[in-house]
Amino acid sequence: MNLLDFQRDEINSYHTYMKISERLSGENRELIRKIAEDELRHYEIIRRFTGRDIKPDRAKIFLYYALSRIFGLTFVVKLMERSEERAQEGYEELLGISQEFKGIIDDELEHEEKLASMIKEERVEYIGSMILGLSDALVELTGSLAGFSIALQSSKYIAAAGLITGIAASLSMSASEYLSRKSELRGSPLRGAFYTGITYIAVVIFLVLPFLLMEDIFSALLSMLSSASLMVIFFSVYLAVIRERSIVRSALEMLSISLGVAALSYIIGIAARGILGLSID
Repeated sequence: MNLLDFQRDEINSYHTYMKISERLSGENRELIRKIAEDELRHYEIIRRFTGRDIKPDRAKIFLYYALSRIFGLTFVVKLMERSEERAQEGYEELLGISQEFKGIIDDELEHEEKLASMIKEERVEYIGSMILGLSDALVELTGSLAGFSIALQSSKYIAAAGLITGIAASLSMSASEYLSRKSELRGSPLRGAFYTGITYIAVVIFLVLPFLLMEDIFSALLSMLSSASLMVIFFSVYLAVIRERSIVRSALEMLSISLGVAALSYIIGIAARGILGLSID
């Protein structure tokens, strides 16, 4: 990256943070506006060296703002900070030009610390409950539906079995999360149970839907596995950004578990059908 690239990133960050802060209040609003002011100051420092004004990228600013509305403040801020972490290495190479870049590096490190400790957002506070609901539903339902597919040989029966299994499991998981939070005095037990249950049920409906819409079992099974893979990738990206982990590693880990369980369950379904002589006309 050259100085103009750094300058462009700083002005984009300033406008993005200011835009996001408009819908916030309290500590979050003050924090984001303070960071925005720092980004503008960084822009002004770099402009003294380039001698040029840079227009902000309105499309990029809108994209980040839209993502903040959909996925939350924490997700977008951490996503932006990821790119700024990479920029820190570039700023270190510029220390030979001016020690003012050392101040920019220090500001970026301070931003990370403040964001980690001060941003308050309910969806992040209960992210553990959502992960519990989603990961358990993906592993259990992909496995169950794969097993049902070969054992039952009927889309409507597979869908019915999947819904019964999924809804019963979601109630069980919600109850477990409620009792866990209540015993550990951690957050709101009811909200934790709600996030776990609603995530689980959403996954159940999404995975069972192909069997309700398609008569061909194997087409529905492939569609279900594709849907599960997309959900795994989507949530892995979200989780990796929030928890500052490797996106690729998180996605591959969760995919291997979900699809591995599905493959094993499919084999068990074949065995069950042969041993028990299942036949549904």
